[in-house]
Amino acid sequence: MNLIFLLQVSNQPNSTVKKVPLWDIIDASNAGIGWVINLILLIMLGYTIFVFVERFLALRKATKEESGLLNGVKSNLSNGNIEGAKQLCLASESPIAKMLLKGISRIGNAKNESIAATLENTGKFEILRLEQRLNFLATSSGAAPMIGFLGTVIGMVVVFIDLQNAQSLELKIIAPGIMTAMITTVGGLIVGIIAFMGYNYLVGQIGKVVYQMENAALEFMDLLNQSGK
Repeated sequence: MNLIFLLQVSNQPNSTVKKVPLWDIIDASNAGIGWVINLILLIMLGYTIFVFVERFLALRKATKEESGLLNGVKSNLSNGNIEGAKQLCLASESPIAKMLLKGISRIGNAKNESIAATLENTGKFEILRLEQRLNFLATSSGAAPMIGFLGTVIGMVVVFIDLQNAQSLELKIIAPGIMTAMITTVGGLIVGIIAFMGYNYLVGQIGKVVYQMENAALEFMDLLNQSGK
């Protein structure tokens, strides 16, 4: 048998591959129930970005070095100026300042052990405030790829249904289902990756705040113990 015809390549202009715009591919993935999956992933992506940016700004403010705050508080307390130390803390909105303010307000009315417990409880409360909404990022990092995989399964089911009802095998018949399967998978992975990386970064920043707060609490209590108050 002569197989030379297999090596023939068509030089006609019509043989060129037509490029499909990205928006048309995404639009094709909305066939059937695909739009529901895409909408869920879009909402998750938007809220994930919002949570990351909002927490990033809050942590950036919290980790910003308080120029001379702790030294100023220690200096005022060493001179017996409790009110001056309070004013320094009130002038700042950082977790360290709020924690120290609680401790200063109890000087003279409680034992050092009680003041230490107050600092610890206040510190835990401030850390909880910094961690708010981070659980959504942790959930999204695992849930988004699973939702994308659900879209993949649904897309393949649509493909088999279309094939069953089709009179002939044509690409345009199965294309919507395949688009749904692929785009939802990609969307789920994108949301999951952003949420995962954002969560780990923010957790690392919170660890820095915890270290700063623990260091400030230790220095504050050392000053109280040395002064005998």
